[in-house]
Amino acid sequence: MITISKFYITTPIYYANDKLHIGHATSNVIADVLARWHRLIGDDVFFVTGSDEHGEKIEKSAAAAGMQNIDFVDYEVRKFKELWQRLNISNDCFIRTTEKAHEEAVKAFIEIIGRNQDIYKAKYSGWYCVHEETFWTELELKNGKCPECGREVKILEEDAYFFRLGKYQGRLLEFYNKNSFVLPPYRQKEMFNRIAGGLRDISITRPSVKWAIKFPLDQDQYIYVWVDALVNYLSALGWPNGANFKRFWPPDVHVIGKDINWFHSVVWPALLMSSGLQLPSTILATGFWTVNNEKMSKSKGNVVDPIALIDKYSADALRYFLIREKGTGEDGSFSEDAFIARINGELVADLGNLVYRVLTLAEKAGEDAKFEGRNELGKKLEMEKLEKSMEGIDINSGLNAIWQFIREANKYVNENKAWALHGAELSNALYNLLEACRVISILIYPFMPETGEKIAAQLGAKIEFRQCAFSPDGKFSGKIKKGGYLFKKIKV
Repeated sequence: MITISKFYITTPIYYANDKLHIGHATSNVIADVLARWHRLIGDDVFFVTGSDEHGEKIEKSAAAAGMQNIDFVDYEVRKFKELWQRLNISNDCFIRTTEKAHEEAVKAFIEIIGRNQDIYKAKYSGWYCVHEETFWTELELKNGKCPECGREVKILEEDAYFFRLGKYQGRLLEFYNKNSFVLPPYRQKEMFNRIAGGLRDISITRPSVKWAIKFPLDQDQYIYVWVDALVNYLSALGWPNGANFKRFWPPDVHVIGKDINWFHSVVWPALLMSSGLQLPSTILATGFWTVNNEKMSKSKGNVVDPIALIDKYSADALRYFLIREKGTGEDGSFSEDAFIARINGELVADLGNLVYRVLTLAEKAGEDAKFEGRNELGKKLEMEKLEKSMEGIDINSGLNAIWQFIREANKYVNENKAWALHGAELSNALYNLLEACRVISILIYPFMPETGEKIAAQLGAKIEFRQCAFSPDGKFSGKIKKGGYLFKKIKV
């Protein structure tokens, strides 16, 4: 009996008033690559993305637009769903925090923590940033402004309910010492040092923000948006009694942005400890994109619209660039020149040229040609390195390993002068090259699904991981049907 492993992966749920940019696209593409890879290798996958729709920031945006809160978030959510569809994001669930089932899950979660005596009422006084939905101490402010976004803050004093975060300092440190929890590793060190420096209890309610879920322990209070948002990872699975919860919990990977690392790597684990639930296996904190080495901002007018890039260059080209241009958890700088260079130098010259040349040679050989030989090129594929990279959630290195094999295949064409071969020598060369293209179509599928399928269709092959090796009998058995170029060169 074959045992199929489960793989539960999530993205951040994005504020419904966010202006979509390539940072949003990157997190979801990373998660999609991992989800598709795990489906490919036979795992049972559940992939969740969604929208964060409560809080003061949403209230203000809806008022500015002259809309009711729910109408505003309904309108904004359509933009997210359109982008994920255009990017071929294969999520199994789109969770919204305004859904009734989610609200009920949040209340149930709070009640459990309350029964464990980890919630108490006190007066809160602190500096509050509406944009980040976060309180800061005076020492944490930078030049009197929010240390995260640089915006103005305001002093707030109000009755609130607190979660005993400080109670979990020791358990969190012990957990961090025993587990490689946060990626990249230096992000784990950052969080460890913050925990070791001492944890203050945190406010989990607001009395003044009405666009929120009511606090079940006091009807005059509303649940702080961050607690509400974090519970989406449970509610998306139908917690507490849903079949998906029983099958998929705990999460294998939370893909997040580095700006929300604290909430996911410290607050969320502590809340789960209080509730008695298992902790996630891995938090992947992705880096930010700058634009031509400048921070993206609406005021500068340099926010990069991913849908415009898809319209201009294709979804697969954008997916490729977002993974290839920078390390999985690192910062990177976007420029259209760099994007075009990747398209022309790698998608066109490396991949597209290889597939087109090989299929042209095979087509010229005729329908009755037999592509047989000895495995020479397959030995150049560093499959172990690729699998290790994907298992370690280093998909940038995984894509690099695939590209190294693509370049080895192009090198094989040139060194063997395949265009000048005849008879058994041509048969041997084309066996190697056609098998290489078939294997490449499978390996790049998680990264560029449309391209992987196009290559497979031209080879009469299937996207199946169990066939991800050269044919053992030294024979290519597909049916050739050459198409056009996979990518077109961009004129600059």
